Amino acid sequence: MSYGFENMDNPKYQPRNYRQKFNNLRFTGFQVSYLETDLWIGVDPGSYRETMKRVTESRIIELRQTLDDYIASDPGFATSLTPFRPSKAAPPEVKELTGASSLAGIGPMASVAGLFSREAGKVICENFPVKELVVENGGDIFVLLKEELVLSVFAGDSPLSEKVGMIIPAEMKEIGICTSSGTVGPSLSFGQADAVAVVCKDVLLADAFATALGNKVKSPESIHRVLEISEKFPEIIAVVIICEDKVGVRGELEIKLLK
Repeated sequence: MSYGFENMDNPKYQPRNYRQKFNNLRFTGFQVSYLETDLWIGVDPGSYRETMKRVTESRIIELRQTLDDYIASDPGFATSLTPFRPSKAAPPEVKELTGASSLAGIGPMASVAGLFSREAGKVICENFPVKELVVENGGDIFVLLKEELVLSVFAGDSPLSEKVGMIIPAEMKEIGICTSSGTVGPSLSFGQADAVAVVCKDVLLADAFATALGNKVKSPESIHRVLEISEKFPEIIAVVIICEDKVGVRGELEIKLLK
């Protein structure tokens, strides 16, 4: 069953070559894939253990089965593009997805990639004493930091792709950074942004708001209006919007131009 994940067999799927630029001195990385889920996970080298992959795979399979089982009983959860009310018996993960997406005004599957990123990060932290952690799931990132981190924004064919860096300060510790695009990858978007990156303390909210704001970017001229919309939500720490050769930024984070 496929419902909102990026399918690696989909002809629109783009290989995640940007992962080759991840800092392999600061992070020891490994990949975890199951069905459509494709995670890159990096931990500080001193904390890395080979068994991390097995533990993460087990949690990802369990989570996927939980969602599949719920969708079998409540199919509308998987297809709704608007806020959805789950049954009272829904598992906690389903209720979290519907809560985050409802706040952003969209359907619950918009936050599913963020959920998988967070749960992979949580299960590693629960089983291993890591100092730093990055879980990347197609542009949806869960991080746990001890030092400042610069994240470049991938924006497909835009001349600004990977030229804009978001500086994530160490004091933020656990945080979510999620990106939506109307021009890159097969994920559903009703906008034309090359990238809308959103930072929130809750990665599910970051994922939901990235999709919701991305839907509203129809052209470079609409960037300012969408940034104004983002100001209505105190949960949003920062936003970066890239559309063609234009960029808009709002929020608390420092932005750095990269070579």
